[in-house]
Amino acid sequence: MQPRHLAKKLLLILLAMLLLPTAALATQTLKYTDHEPLGGMRTRFIKEAFFSAIEKESNGRLKIEAHWGGELASGYDALRVAGEGSTADMAIVVPEYASNDLPLHQIFKSFPIGPSGDKQLEFYRRVYAEIPAFPAELKNKNVVNILFGTGFPVAFFSTNKLNTLEDIKGSKWRTASFWHQDFLRNAGAIPVSMPWGDQIASALKAKTLDGLMVNVDSGYQIGAQNVASNVLVSTDLWLGHLYLLVMNKNTWDKLEKQDKDAIHRAAEIAYQTLGAVMNNSFNTLVDEMKKNGVNVRILEPMELKQWENATKYQEVQATWVTERESTGIKNIGPILKSVSVIMDDFIK
Repeated sequence: MQPRHLAKKLLLILLAMLLLPTAALATQTLKYTDHEPLGGMRTRFIKEAFFSAIEKESNGRLKIEAHWGGELASGYDALRVAGEGSTADMAIVVPEYASNDLPLHQIFKSFPIGPSGDKQLEFYRRVYAEIPAFPAELKNKNVVNILFGTGFPVAFFSTNKLNTLEDIKGSKWRTASFWHQDFLRNAGAIPVSMPWGDQIASALKAKTLDGLMVNVDSGYQIGAQNVASNVLVSTDLWLGHLYLLVMNKNTWDKLEKQDKDAIHRAAEIAYQTLGAVMNNSFNTLVDEMKKNGVNVRILEPMELKQWENATKYQEVQATWVTERESTGIKNIGPILKSVSVIMDDFIK
């Protein structure tokens, strides 16, 4: 080989060697949107436990650019934004906020009693593993789920003395869920629709509203306990408020296998502590309310069974199935039955 050609070949090899470290260290930034501000238990957990694990498990190949507080999308718009994939690659999707697009996911809130902590997470993962219709519903919106996030249990905040849940009869109670409105009605209360915000605490103070049925942390955050200081709660009072951390399917499909594996590992690492974080946060919140003079009582198992019976939830479910089937949604009855079978395994 002529010296000139040899020198050219060596130069090309040298350039390739110089470029190798750059390629190895190349990073991909994934943009994430969340409708809630950074600071609550859920948002901090996602940032500190999940996102940090993604970056570590991918050896820095994946970086998360997180946007909080609805900066890129509201909670009601998150599914569309994630499905399009232009404004954000990932988003938190609350199925209740996308009831028309995710009708099957509404089933989760139709139970009055359910598991908590690790068991709650186990329930959702089992449903997704055994009932293909749920991941398929997300796939139809061009997203895939990469992490399940769960919510706190239901609490009853009352302005009146609340010895048992039977004391809600004849009084006005605000709840957002259409399922819970039917539960309240069947239990003898008067369900009230009202936008979420400071006006709820004002209505409780003015006695135009007697109580609030909501996840315990949300009630606490708006100060409901300051004016409705009689609280009944239990970790088994099921809310079914699922948070799906989804990724645009096109973005997911284009990831290298090693990066998909890194995300799966990061999720498993996060799951190892999520149940304990939820339980500890619940206990801390209850203790804080008691310390501030709130009359908080944990419901006994027999009381939970009485509430379950009072809600007539199975009748409510049957009515909902008939209504949804009339809109053309197929197999919703058998799917609900399959979810119910799994739920029964967790509340025996």
